[in-house]
Amino acid sequence: MTDLHTDRLLLRRWRDSDLAPWAAMNADPEVRQHLGEPLTRERSDESVARFEAAFERRGYGWWAVEVRATGEFIGFAGLDDIDYEAPFTGVEIGWRLARSAWGHGYATEAARAVLAFGFDTLELPEILAVTTATNLRSQAVMTRLGMTRDPAGDFDDLDAPEGPLRPNVLFRLPRPTEA
Repeated sequence: MTDLHTDRLLLRRWRDSDLAPWAAMNADPEVRQHLGEPLTRERSDESVARFEAAFERRGYGWWAVEVRATGEFIGFAGLDDIDYEAPFTGVEIGWRLARSAWGHGYATEAARAVLAFGFDTLELPEILAVTTATNLRSQAVMTRLGMTRDPAGDFDDLDAPEGPLRPNVLFRLPRPTEA
């Protein structure tokens, strides 16, 4: 399975040593602000098992992200098949970082590596990104990546409770054409 390298980051498969910091991230209400309620340790560990199973099944998914200089685990970034109720289908990019990693450009850097993998290795025709309408930080990353908002794809996540987690926005990035 492919590790992805950037100047500052390593995107790699998950290790047992990632479980505690991943659980701490998922228990942080600020990290979970646009995702729903904080997760228990058990649910957090189960998510990693799902991530690893997806890698085994299809060869891509959510990579653990670490800072190369220190080896510190700071979150995840990757690709996932859209398998939920939405007015579109495809493969979406995503990321989630610990608060200590916010504001350093890591999400954009990791996402660029993921996009390159999706387009160059998987030869995807398009990569999508979805977030809540109130998640302006993630939308800013999407814009920095060159993604374009597609209001026709915006939808309400009916699995989310009434409130700010329900309205979702869609961004798209087509595969770059060779010049």
